[in-house]
Amino acid sequence: MSESARLYLITPVVEDASFAPTLAEACKGGAVAAVLLRLPAADERSLVNLVKAVASSVQEHGAALIVSTEGEADLANVAVRGGADGAHVSGADPELVRELRERLKGERAVGVGGIRTRDDAMTLGEAGVDYLLFGEPRRDGSLPSLESVAERAAWWAEIFETPCVAFAPGLDTVETLAATQAEFIALGDAVWSHPDGPLAAVKAAAEILSRPEASH
Repeated sequence: MSESARLYLITPVVEDASFAPTLAEACKGGAVAAVLLRLPAADERSLVNLVKAVASSVQEHGAALIVSTEGEADLANVAVRGGADGAHVSGADPELVRELRERLKGERAVGVGGIRTRDDAMTLGEAGVDYLLFGEPRRDGSLPSLESVAERAAWWAEIFETPCVAFAPGLDTVETLAATQAEFIALGDAVWSHPDGPLAAVKAAAEILSRPEASH
């Protein structure tokens, strides 16, 4: 039986709990597997409180909450104390990933993005990550080409068992990336800026992923 890719949502940097209702709306259809909550640079206590305030908006709808931070906070502590399901780092060196893996044990997911080369992907995969994210926006907002992301995701999905996530800059690119056999398709602004709201965007993406040509 074929299996469709699942949806992985990436938030903008969330400064406070006012984003919780938006998260809940996006997740309530049940099509979202995970949400990457991007946290601002702040002290650890503030970040823990923020994660606690928004976690149920995601987790009550069956999605995993993964956290990342723009600052230097102890991400493992924030994830554990805030009740998140995992932690995500970008462009990380393997040592940091191994440390996260060791501290979070098998109880929480460790994900990594900002991957530049195939060699980096393989090294990070060997460091014990639960997934790799390809193609997400860079810090300056620019994106790698869709062709390069599709090529990288297809290469990874064909050879390696560790799941990968392919970032779709718009709903019109979901089908192309699903065809790579990536286990997850990530969406960001395409959901949060959708004219009919985040749930409509999620439903549209899920409908695309349910088509036979987009299934594994």
